[in-house]
Amino acid sequence: MSEGEIISAEIADDLVGSKRPSIFKSGSKKMTAAVILTLIFISSTTLYFVLEEESVNYGKSMTFDQQRTRSFAEDLVNLGHPEWKGRMSGSAEEQATAEYIANLFEELGYQSTLHTYEVPMHSVNSEPSLRVCEPGSVGNLGVAPCSPADIGQQITTFNHRIDYVIQGFSGQSSIMFGDNVEVVHLGDGSDESLWESAVGKVGYVVGSGSKIGNTFYMTNAIEHELTAIIRANKDANCGSIEGDDCVPIFKGTNFDAISTANGDNGAPPNLAFIAMSKDAGEIFESVVINSSGRLEMIMDVTNDQELTIRVPCGTFYGKTEELVIVGGHHDTVYNGPGAVDNGAGTASVLEMASMFADYIENNGIPDRTLRFCTWGGEEEGLWGSRAYVEEMNSDLSTNLRLYINLDMNHVDIDLTRGNTVTLFTNHPEDYSHIKSLSSEYLKNNPNMADKYGINVRLLDGDLGEENGMPCNSDHCPFVYDLEGKIGRAAVCYGSGSLEYHTYLDEMTRFNEESLGISITIYSNYMKFLGWSNN
Repeated sequence: MSEGEIISAEIADDLVGSKRPSIFKSGSKKMTAAVILTLIFISSTTLYFVLEEESVNYGKSMTFDQQRTRSFAEDLVNLGHPEWKGRMSGSAEEQATAEYIANLFEELGYQSTLHTYEVPMHSVNSEPSLRVCEPGSVGNLGVAPCSPADIGQQITTFNHRIDYVIQGFSGQSSIMFGDNVEVVHLGDGSDESLWESAVGKVGYVVGSGSKIGNTFYMTNAIEHELTAIIRANKDANCGSIEGDDCVPIFKGTNFDAISTANGDNGAPPNLAFIAMSKDAGEIFESVVINSSGRLEMIMDVTNDQELTIRVPCGTFYGKTEELVIVGGHHDTVYNGPGAVDNGAGTASVLEMASMFADYIENNGIPDRTLRFCTWGGEEEGLWGSRAYVEEMNSDLSTNLRLYINLDMNHVDIDLTRGNTVTLFTNHPEDYSHIKSLSSEYLKNNPNMADKYGINVRLLDGDLGEENGMPCNSDHCPFVYDLEGKIGRAAVCYGSGSLEYHTYLDEMTRFNEESLGISITIYSNYMKFLGWSNN
């Protein structure tokens, strides 16, 4: 998910599950759920409906294959970089992933296409190096401090991906011990005078670094002509992943904002940006900031280029040109396997494509055209989905009935961290159906109902409003970038995994069972839309 923005259970005001009163009759095969005429909120926990008297038969429930879904995720993880593990957009690993998906669509009987787009993208070219040195006993006696001849020097080498990670659109760096570059502690980055004192130096800031934070740090670093910037994570995932540490997280930066700060010249190629763990940051502070230690920072990164990203799609053409699309991003951050973010969503898209290949074979051609796509470039700015919507805008504006987005639609394997998924949409009609199907799912799956809750939300406000659709994943272009209309979308976020955007986003954290919630509910809705006139 872009920048790891997760909708938490707390914001969902409508929980479907066995612990809340249900307005639907148990065991009913036909449910009244077509169009909401009035919503009356009696309290924060009880929602009453006034519905049209229209009987809706959703038919027999679709069934997902749990082991097949896990196998898809394992295949995706195995396609990662041999050292860094990720499937970073524009890389050979992302290309192999897109080709794997396109080939699978073809094998399943879909018309397979592989769209390519040239977009701004950064690349990590080789293993970086980050070290600090405490000068030895002869460092001030005619011998260069921290040089090979400096007897007694103490060098600490930080571990890439574990102690530090490169940040989105970072530039390259070649700082050596002999340069004796000064590091300025910028606090949390809010003091303008500290930024002014850091011109030509390395800035060190403390904070977990949200998207806004990272963009703020980098644009300030550009405007104040810093040599590099280091962000220490001291407040996110602390004590939850690895001992008492706060594991470093990859975060992106807004390309347009940093390009503007750089005189509309794209990302600055010589401004390195990394994030450190809490423990590594405290060592760094002790040696470099609070003592006479020196920094070595070698980052082989290219950020002033365009690279090719990919969007594979599989289409089964129906009796009409009206279109239902399911998608999720197949790219990851560079530094982690991406089992959950977004192996979970991509595996779900592939599983739904497999389910519908079987359904079409047994039930015939759908009324609406069905399409399954996965997106490259999500982590760096929704590049793939934005480019696809721009290319296909005329067709999508005319024919798109619903876009379904699956991004970290996953509940952590440790249910004490959270046990809910959130389904949300921006249209009352879709909300009504998703609400009904969610209720029916929990009634038909009592074991799942005992373990998981389903939040269902209607977010039909304008862009940027509290009750509007967020723009933090690939549904955004399908809602807000269509010509002359607001698109209709449905999304699922789960409680995800605290390990997202870190080196620990591995298959050990994967909970394929939880994916059955969104796969089943949205497959049933997709089936309903595909073989009906609704």
